[in-house]
Amino acid sequence: MSSNKATGRGAPSAFTAFGMRAEAAAIAPGLHVVATPIGNLGDVSFRALATLAAASAVLAEDTRVTKTLLAHYGITTPLIAYHEHNAEEMRPKVLARLAEGQALALVSDAGTPLVSDPGFKLVGAAVAAGHPVSTVPGPSAVLAALVVAGLPTDRFFFEGFLPPRSAARRERLEALRDIPGTLVFFESPRRVAEMLADAAAVLGDRPAAVARELTKMFETVRRGTVSSLAAAYGGEPDPKGEIVVLIGPPDAATAVHDDDAALDERLRRQLAALSVKDAVDVVSQETGLPRKRVYARAVALVKSG
Repeated sequence: MSSNKATGRGAPSAFTAFGMRAEAAAIAPGLHVVATPIGNLGDVSFRALATLAAASAVLAEDTRVTKTLLAHYGITTPLIAYHEHNAEEMRPKVLARLAEGQALALVSDAGTPLVSDPGFKLVGAAVAAGHPVSTVPGPSAVLAALVVAGLPTDRFFFEGFLPPRSAARRERLEALRDIPGTLVFFESPRRVAEMLADAAAVLGDRPAAVARELTKMFETVRRGTVSSLAAAYGGEPDPKGEIVVLIGPPDAATAVHDDDAALDERLRRQLAALSVKDAVDVVSQETGLPRKRVYARAVALVKSG
């Protein structure tokens, strides 16, 4: 068996998947930006495993989190902490290792590095110094949430975390109000109800979704309008886990009202011949809309006469 020169560790590098041990081929010197699972460890790619196994070292936002991933796949590559608190000190040391011709892997706690973490400064410095930078793409909480939200995906804007205080949060939301695409936010479980209430006040009552614990056992996606979701979360204990909030584009608010008018017309036709329960079942099946929403509209129509 040949040694893996790119790692500088001498012995061959390997990983274990599906109960089989595989040797990782040498990788080119440079900085390898590696996406890791956002929750489900099974979402990692073979290329990511091979890169992590073959690297000289793995630069990790939280070494405890990454250690779990590496151990799960039998990878023994050394870990180096690289996060917002030590980045200024560590960056020159990392660049020096790259100058020596080492192959280093950069990971975040979960998902694709450089999205809401300090990795972008390291990549910028590596590029400026002339070191090769490559990507091993994979999981992303932003894209995972976007594809299940049921909101427009042709244009979207990732904001990350909004300010924690309401006044600053509303000011930032005001700046985002006219962006012609779906807005994507990360949010603390402790602030999701307040954030949605501020969003409703500033952006209007657009369609929205809240994705929680994506890819994990208790994954949930709640859809509705911004105000209905704000009310729902405001009346419940704080949720647990990682939260992604998505809000439709400006013209989606008009679409909500247009959809309600079309929904009412469908319901009126069915209610003329069917019970509320049967009419709701028919219309929900026809439109694909949540039964709870269709039922609420049906009850409102019956009460209004």
